Amino acid sequence: MRHAHTVEQVRAAEAALAPAPLMERAVAGLAAACARLLTRRRGRVYGSALLVLAGSGDSGGGALFAGARLAGRGAAVSAVLLDPGRAHPAALAALRAAGGRVTTDQEVGLADFSRADLILDGIVGIGGRGGLGPAAAVYATAPRAGLLVAVDLPSGVDADTGEVPGAALRADVTVTFGTYKPGLVVDPGAGHVGALHLVPIGLRPPQAPVEALQHADLAALLPRPATESDKYRRGVVGLLAGSERYPGAALLAVAGALRGGAGAVRYQGRPAEEVVRCHPEVLLTAGRVQAWVVGPGSGDDTPEALDDALASEVPVLVDADGLSELARRGPGALAGRAAPTLLTPHAGEAARLLGGTVTADQVAAARLRHARELAARFGATVLLKGSSTVVARPDGAVRVNPTGTSWLATAGSGDVLAGLAGALLAAGLTPWDAAPAAAYLHGLAGRLAAGEPGAPVTASDVAAALPAAWRDVAEGGRPGGAAGLGD
Repeated sequence: MRHAHTVEQVRAAEAALAPAPLMERAVAGLAAACARLLTRRRGRVYGSALLVLAGSGDSGGGALFAGARLAGRGAAVSAVLLDPGRAHPAALAALRAAGGRVTTDQEVGLADFSRADLILDGIVGIGGRGGLGPAAAVYATAPRAGLLVAVDLPSGVDADTGEVPGAALRADVTVTFGTYKPGLVVDPGAGHVGALHLVPIGLRPPQAPVEALQHADLAALLPRPATESDKYRRGVVGLLAGSERYPGAALLAVAGALRGGAGAVRYQGRPAEEVVRCHPEVLLTAGRVQAWVVGPGSGDDTPEALDDALASEVPVLVDADGLSELARRGPGALAGRAAPTLLTPHAGEAARLLGGTVTADQVAAARLRHARELAARFGATVLLKGSSTVVARPDGAVRVNPTGTSWLATAGSGDVLAGLAGALLAAGLTPWDAAPAAAYLHGLAGRLAAGEPGAPVTASDVAAALPAAWRDVAEGGRPGGAAGLGD
């Protein structure tokens, strides 16, 4: 599990320790990471060109100290000061003593930026708010040939939320210290991070408000049938999905449920004949279920379907048309429900559920904030779909999905996810576990279906890849991703 802590939590943990050893460990880890990158790129550190973009505070100081260490190994290091009056004095002195060149001329800095082998982004640290100033913002769009390494997080990204209020640097690698920060794992900020490397420095922060599951965490959650299992013990999921206009939604949701481990699927919807023709395993008879999925493509049948599902005493997943109906009814529709509810909106649906006070773009730009608000307002677990899927509980706890591919932005992908999550709910997982587990498997299946370096996939391809994703997790493999530094 990756744990991401807020700036306040990090500062409190740092205050409990002596500052000098913390800085020393951070600088040593940063310099070592840069040395490895330079060695991969040029075969050695000696003779390479390195530029330090130094702002004020510890981020700028750490970048300057790391530059001094690399200058001591023969790198040609220059630094451009973005806030000369507040540059870290000891770090500045160390760089100069090691032979580094320092300038405050931004034209010189931009020239070095375009030709350096490696650039250290130490402009703004984790305490920065409100985006970059004009002088720093020019580096966000300036041409460069070398690798950009962010110190703790890319400048311009909000550490606590992942929001990017203006210009922000886009790193190839981010070296962060002590613990992860929410802004490193939640989009849009996560899209600026590149490969992510954690340097332990001895911090002992409290419980993290944001988590990201890894392979081992998911392997521990996945249900496995015992020798005495039957379809009922494995979990029967009820599906209230599909319509004459959207029969494919039913087919895809059923596919997600069947390949997501459901012991059986009880289907209720208009395109029943098409569903059974495609999936002969499906049950059309009424009977006991352990969870309901309602809404994918359900059309005019949605109000009655939602009533039936919410009146049940089992977990209910509400998706698509069900969310639109829920938005019309408001949070009161879930009041008094004893069994748990899982909502799975995309940004546009989330905006409607929030009463139209925000747009879909605003939801996507502040994913943590709006997922938490939605969970608190409806008293339900929320899986907010998108470039980084966020799962929020009413108490504010968040899990972020690290898997996926942009090829998953295809029609019907969400229907597969709904069926998969419903199957995990029926197997006995809580929404807090079922939602991130489903998102992880769905994202991994998308990667496997798309392959490397990636190719178009359909929702059916994603559903077909779910067993392979399940096996990959169960066998303890590591998900694919950008090459990092061994983290």
